[in-house]
Amino acid sequence: MDILWAPWRMEYIKSPRKHTSSCVFCEKLHDNRDRENLLLYRSSHSFVIMNPFPYNNGHLMVLPHDHVPDMNRLSDESLLDFIKTTQFCLDCLQSALLPEGFNVGINFGKVAGAGLGEHLHMHIVPRWAGDASFITVIGEVRVIPEHVIRTYDMLIDIFRGRSAI
Repeated sequence: MDILWAPWRMEYIKSPRKHTSSCVFCEKLHDNRDRENLLLYRSSHSFVIMNPFPYNNGHLMVLPHDHVPDMNRLSDESLLDFIKTTQFCLDCLQSALLPEGFNVGINFGKVAGAGLGEHLHMHIVPRWAGDASFITVIGEVRVIPEHVIRTYDMLIDIFRGRSAI
Protein backbone atom coordinates (compact mmCIF):
# COMPACT_ATOMS: atom_id res chain seq x y z
CA MET A 1 0.00 0.00 0.00
CA ASP A 2 1.25 3.46 -0.91
CA ILE A 3 0.77 6.23 1.64
CA LEU A 4 0.67 9.88 0.67
CA TRP A 5 1.09 12.34 3.53
CA ALA A 6 -1.03 15.48 3.04
CA PRO A 7 -1.94 16.88 6.47
CA TRP A 8 -3.22 20.19 5.04
CA ARG A 9 -6.14 18.31 3.45
CA MET A 10 -7.73 17.80 6.88
CA GLU A 11 -8.66 21.50 6.97
CA TYR A 12 -10.61 21.01 3.73
CA ILE A 13 -12.18 17.73 4.88
CA LYS A 14 -13.43 19.23 8.14
CA SER A 15 -14.55 22.57 6.68
CA PRO A 16 -18.28 23.26 6.59
CA ARG A 17 -19.82 22.96 3.16
CA LYS A 18 -21.83 25.88 1.87
CA HIS A 19 -24.82 24.85 -0.16
CA THR A 20 -25.33 28.00 -2.14
CA SER A 21 -26.14 28.91 -5.68
CA SER A 22 -23.81 31.90 -5.62
CA CYS A 23 -20.45 31.95 -7.38
CA VAL A 24 -17.47 30.91 -5.24
CA PHE A 25 -15.21 33.28 -7.22
CA CYS A 26 -17.52 36.28 -6.74
CA GLU A 27 -17.71 35.46 -3.04
CA LYS A 28 -13.91 35.49 -2.76
CA LEU A 29 -13.67 38.83 -4.58
CA HIS A 30 -16.09 40.55 -2.18
CA ASP A 31 -15.24 38.71 1.05
CA ASN A 32 -12.27 40.87 2.21
CA ARG A 33 -10.45 37.84 3.69
CA ASP A 34 -7.71 37.80 1.08
CA ARG A 35 -5.26 35.42 2.77
CA GLU A 36 -7.95 32.89 3.65
CA ASN A 37 -9.32 33.12 0.10
CA LEU A 38 -5.82 33.07 -1.43
CA LEU A 39 -6.56 36.34 -3.23
CA LEU A 40 -3.29 37.94 -4.34
CA TYR A 41 -4.22 40.93 -6.47
CA ARG A 42 -7.05 43.20 -7.62
CA SER A 43 -6.93 45.42 -10.68
CA SER A 44 -9.69 47.69 -11.95
CA HIS A 45 -11.43 44.84 -13.83
CA SER A 46 -9.71 41.59 -12.77
CA PHE A 47 -8.44 39.73 -9.74
CA VAL A 48 -5.97 36.92 -9.06
CA ILE A 49 -6.39 33.97 -6.71
CA MET A 50 -4.30 30.92 -6.06
CA ASN A 51 -5.88 27.59 -6.89
CA PRO A 52 -6.51 25.91 -3.51
CA PHE A 53 -6.11 22.52 -5.26
CA PRO A 54 -3.09 23.29 -7.45
CA TYR A 55 -1.64 21.28 -10.30
CA ASN A 56 1.76 22.68 -9.29
CA ASN A 57 3.22 25.21 -6.85
CA GLY A 58 2.19 28.73 -7.78
CA HIS A 59 -0.94 27.68 -9.73
CA LEU A 60 -2.89 30.93 -10.18
CA MET A 61 -6.24 31.86 -11.66
CA VAL A 62 -7.00 35.24 -13.23
CA LEU A 63 -10.68 36.23 -13.24
CA PRO A 64 -12.63 39.24 -14.42
CA HIS A 65 -14.73 41.08 -11.85
CA ASP A 66 -17.66 40.51 -14.22
CA HIS A 67 -19.48 37.21 -13.68
CA VAL A 68 -19.39 35.97 -17.28
CA PRO A 69 -18.79 32.48 -18.73
CA ASP A 70 -16.57 33.47 -21.66
CA MET A 71 -14.39 36.21 -23.13
CA ASN A 72 -17.02 37.29 -25.67
CA ARG A 73 -19.06 38.88 -22.90
CA LEU A 74 -16.27 41.13 -21.62
CA SER A 75 -15.98 44.76 -22.65
CA ASP A 76 -12.80 45.67 -24.53
CA GLU A 77 -11.52 47.42 -21.41
CA SER A 78 -12.18 44.36 -19.21
CA LEU A 79 -10.66 42.00 -21.77
CA LEU A 80 -7.48 44.08 -22.01
CA ASP A 81 -7.23 44.22 -18.21
CA PHE A 82 -7.76 40.44 -18.00
CA ILE A 83 -4.88 39.80 -20.42
CA LYS A 84 -2.60 42.45 -18.86
CA THR A 85 -3.27 40.97 -15.41
CA THR A 86 -2.29 37.55 -16.78
CA GLN A 87 0.93 39.08 -18.09
CA PHE A 88 1.56 40.66 -14.67
CA CYS A 89 1.09 37.26 -13.00
CA LEU A 90 3.60 35.64 -15.36
CA ASP A 91 6.13 38.34 -14.47
CA CYS A 92 5.55 37.91 -10.71
CA LEU A 93 5.73 34.11 -10.88
CA GLN A 94 8.91 34.24 -12.97
CA SER A 95 10.53 36.47 -10.37
CA ALA A 96 9.32 34.48 -7.37
CA LEU A 97 9.61 30.86 -8.46
CA LEU A 98 11.98 30.84 -11.46
CA PRO A 99 9.89 28.37 -13.48
CA GLU A 100 11.27 27.01 -16.72
CA GLY A 101 7.92 27.40 -18.47
CA PHE A 102 4.19 27.88 -17.98
CA ASN A 103 0.91 26.29 -18.95
CA VAL A 104 -1.66 29.05 -19.49
CA GLY A 105 -5.20 28.30 -20.53
CA ILE A 106 -8.95 28.66 -20.31
CA ASN A 107 -11.63 25.96 -20.50
CA PHE A 108 -14.94 27.25 -21.88
CA GLY A 109 -17.87 25.09 -20.78
CA LYS A 110 -18.19 21.87 -18.79
CA VAL A 111 -17.52 19.63 -21.80
CA ALA A 112 -14.19 21.42 -22.30
CA GLY A 113 -13.13 20.73 -18.72
CA ALA A 114 -14.36 23.85 -16.93
CA GLY A 115 -15.19 22.78 -13.41
CA LEU A 116 -16.73 26.18 -12.66
CA GLY A 117 -17.73 27.31 -16.13
CA GLU A 118 -20.09 30.09 -15.12
CA HIS A 119 -17.23 32.49 -14.21
CA LEU A 120 -14.43 32.91 -16.75
CA HIS A 121 -10.98 32.15 -15.35
CA MET A 122 -7.50 31.76 -16.82
CA HIS A 123 -5.21 29.13 -15.28
CA ILE A 124 -1.49 29.86 -14.96
CA VAL A 125 0.61 26.85 -13.96
CA PRO A 126 4.39 27.26 -13.50
CA ARG A 127 6.40 24.30 -14.81
CA TRP A 128 9.87 22.90 -14.19
CA ALA A 129 11.78 20.11 -15.89
CA GLY A 130 10.95 16.92 -14.05
CA ASP A 131 7.89 18.26 -12.19
CA ALA A 132 5.89 15.41 -13.71
CA SER A 133 8.13 12.73 -12.26
CA PHE A 134 7.61 8.98 -12.15
CA ILE A 135 5.15 9.31 -9.26
CA THR A 136 2.88 11.42 -11.48
CA VAL A 137 3.29 9.24 -14.56
CA ILE A 138 3.25 5.80 -12.91
CA GLY A 139 1.32 6.45 -9.70
CA GLU A 140 -1.06 9.07 -11.12
CA VAL A 141 -0.25 11.26 -8.12
CA ARG A 142 0.83 14.90 -8.11
CA VAL A 143 3.32 15.97 -5.43
CA ILE A 144 3.06 19.62 -4.36
CA PRO A 145 6.24 20.34 -2.36
CA GLU A 146 5.06 23.43 -0.50
CA HIS A 147 1.85 24.20 1.40
CA VAL A 148 -0.37 26.62 -0.53
CA ILE A 149 -0.48 29.15 2.35
CA ARG A 150 3.32 29.27 2.50
CA THR A 151 3.41 29.92 -1.25
CA TYR A 152 0.73 32.61 -0.80
CA ASP A 153 2.76 34.36 1.90
CA MET A 154 5.77 34.49 -0.39
CA LEU A 155 3.82 35.55 -3.50
CA ILE A 156 1.82 38.30 -1.80
CA ASP A 157 5.06 40.18 -1.11
CA ILE A 158 6.05 39.86 -4.77
CA PHE A 159 2.65 41.04 -6.02
CA ARG A 160 2.56 44.00 -3.63
CA GLY A 161 6.14 44.97 -4.45
CA ARG A 162 5.64 45.17 -8.22
CA SER A 163 3.79 47.60 -10.40
CA ALA A 164 1.18 46.11 -12.67
CA ILE A 165 2.22 45.98 -16.30
